[in-house]
Amino acid sequence: MIRARPEDWYVTTAVGDGVTLIAEPFIKPFYRCNVWHVRGRDRDMLVDSGMGVVPLRVWVPLVTERPLTAVASHTHFDHIGGHHEFADRAVHAAEAAILANPGRPATLADPYVTDDIFQDRLPPEPYESRDYGVRAAPATRLLADGDTIDLGDRRFAVIHTPGHSPGGIALWEAASGILFSGDIVYDGPLIEDTYHSDAADYHRSMVRLLDLPVRVVHGGHFPSYDGARHHALIRAWLDDKQAAL
Repeated sequence: MIRARPEDWYVTTAVGDGVTLIAEPFIKPFYRCNVWHVRGRDRDMLVDSGMGVVPLRVWVPLVTERPLTAVASHTHFDHIGGHHEFADRAVHAAEAAILANPGRPATLADPYVTDDIFQDRLPPEPYESRDYGVRAAPATRLLADGDTIDLGDRRFAVIHTPGHSPGGIALWEAASGILFSGDIVYDGPLIEDTYHSDAADYHRSMVRLLDLPVRVVHGGHFPSYDGARHHALIRAWLDDKQAAL
């Protein structure tokens, strides 16, 4: 497989409401994290930061224009690879130790990161899958359920959504009906069996999100969707769990 040029690694797409999707198109969809940039009046927010194999701040000027808080929806490799590039870093307290010491097993780089997660192009040199690791990025802010991330004219409530991982969070802007859901729910195959997943927590998180009056959901993977789809996805998941009892 040939190497990508660094200038081709990221694609940005404005999706409305001051939100921009930053994607890594040479990563296969199942492994490709959605990186979300949110514009605020006083500062911006970045929800997750991708694999970190190409510097965001060098190749995506959008993330350098304003003061910015980089939030980790959780600490798996595909979501925090670029967090070390930012001075203001927020994560739920339950996963702060992983952000500060992100070894390959803890971030799931083992067993997932191989050349097989890429399509059409490998990252630019000197990247090698066997040597890949997330750089340490100790949090400057620890998040808890009910906290607020304030961008001046926009306020996102932190919803603790353990299950996929212990410190998973979603971010909810009640004024606009926007939910950044991380990996607890998105429109694709959900991962419920990582080394620190918990089935009971997952169920409680899904119940909590079921009737949230969302207008649009921007998930950690796969395309965004509306409130009706959000309710249908969670209802189907809950029904499947009930049927399995």
